[in-house]
Amino acid sequence: MSAPVAVAPEPLIRVRELSKTFGASRALDRVSLDIYPAEVVALLGANGAGKSTLVKILAGSQAPDGGELWIDGQPRHFSSPLSARRVGIVAVHQQVNEGIAPGLSVAENLLLDELCQPGADFWLNRKRLFERAASIAAGLGLELPLEQPIERLGQAERQLVVLARAFALQPRLLILDEPTAALSDTEAQRLFGLIDTLRSRGVAIVYISHRLSDLQRVADRAIVLRDGQLAGEFSAAQLPQAVEAMLGQTLDAHVYQPRRAGREVLALREAKVAPHTPAFDLTLHEGEVVVLTGLLGAGKTEIAEVLFGLREPLAGSLQLDGVDWQPDSPRQAIRSGVFYAAEDRASQSLIPDFSLRRTLTLPFLERFSRGGFIRNRAEAAAVEAQVAALGIKTAGIDVPMSALSGGNQQKVVLGRWLLGDGRVLILDEPFQGVDVRARREIGQLLRDSAGGRATLVICADVDEALEIADRIVLVRDHAIVAQFPRAGLSRATLVAALAGTDVPHGSVIHATPRSRASA
Repeated sequence: MSAPVAVAPEPLIRVRELSKTFGASRALDRVSLDIYPAEVVALLGANGAGKSTLVKILAGSQAPDGGELWIDGQPRHFSSPLSARRVGIVAVHQQVNEGIAPGLSVAENLLLDELCQPGADFWLNRKRLFERAASIAAGLGLELPLEQPIERLGQAERQLVVLARAFALQPRLLILDEPTAALSDTEAQRLFGLIDTLRSRGVAIVYISHRLSDLQRVADRAIVLRDGQLAGEFSAAQLPQAVEAMLGQTLDAHVYQPRRAGREVLALREAKVAPHTPAFDLTLHEGEVVVLTGLLGAGKTEIAEVLFGLREPLAGSLQLDGVDWQPDSPRQAIRSGVFYAAEDRASQSLIPDFSLRRTLTLPFLERFSRGGFIRNRAEAAAVEAQVAALGIKTAGIDVPMSALSGGNQQKVVLGRWLLGDGRVLILDEPFQGVDVRARREIGQLLRDSAGGRATLVICADVDEALEIADRIVLVRDHAIVAQFPRAGLSRATLVAALAGTDVPHGSVIHATPRSRASA
């Protein structure tokens, strides 16, 4: 008796000749691909390759100009994200704030889709609402302040809320666009475990990330877009080749080149940023790139906000170039040469209707003005130089910021602060949504330009931290607990320190909390 013939599974999603044009730009050019149940497909592409456009079409946010979309062997045309969700397609987009409702509590945001259903009675039954929200949060192992307004959460916590809500919808196809961009390694590992569970239940997952370590952990295969076209399909074992196809070139191995720290620029001494925590010191020097890292909620952003005048420390003092200094506002900090790019670029760094040109020069318009009028040629020359230096992909410097991809928006935010002559540059998660080549370019630009200033970068991702830092500072429970020289530091040592386990003797420069001040 002959063995039964294996039958290939039918694709859940079938895309044929899909195209989308915005003005003169062709975002997708006759893309065809299949997605099967119970697999994780990595969708790769450099900034502007067409990934976000494809995702928005699959999720019902945009309509294609041409081509066909088939689900379960039936042609589909989505008029809205709701119509896509009705057949089981759920997307978590890169812009976290697109997935939350300000003014509502964390619990209400967790149940937002259910609350919008006809006949929902959660508004009248608050106890049931919070019980259901707690159940969703527990599914991800999250401890969240359910009654707190969502806008009080940090970017990473908002990301977890959006992810939890998506998982609760029990999707058939789940699209995750840079889901770990705001998460530390510990939170990312928790997410990967949930992805494994969904895959075992037959859920198809499209996973977009510029972190190769993420893809190596979760992907079954990779689909690559380049300049709006399909550039190839690769197995999980071929991920390095997939990255090369994405970039159109071989990516050389990164080699760390140490820099020598110069004189002290900014010092935070005997500081406390939260009650009932030990005091700590932080010093930043000319020419040195310092990375602040730690788990979700460790207090990294709070420390940065103290340095920029967005938050008053509970204790301690600041010195800028050896002189006591306490900014009472971001405006004063900028005038003193202390610049800060916040993690949530959409709400804190960008004005959507502003052009690329005006977004770049906004804090420094006086430099391009004379007699109350802007010198357009001088402004344009400076902006075009930054666009070229950062490799910003744009149709022109006067396009609105909303026309740029997420990664290119991030480059514009960075370019703005590099345009000024600053003494301190603080960047909170500057590599979110930036492809690997752009990340290398930005990192090299930061290091090459670091000679006349101090640079502080907040990174939750271990690989990003190791790639850019001269010194890595570990934050735990709103205090600095250890510092590591980058030279000779291994990934395993840093991960162990983040997890709170033992690290090899001699790896740590020194522990900086001052126990006598912790009472």
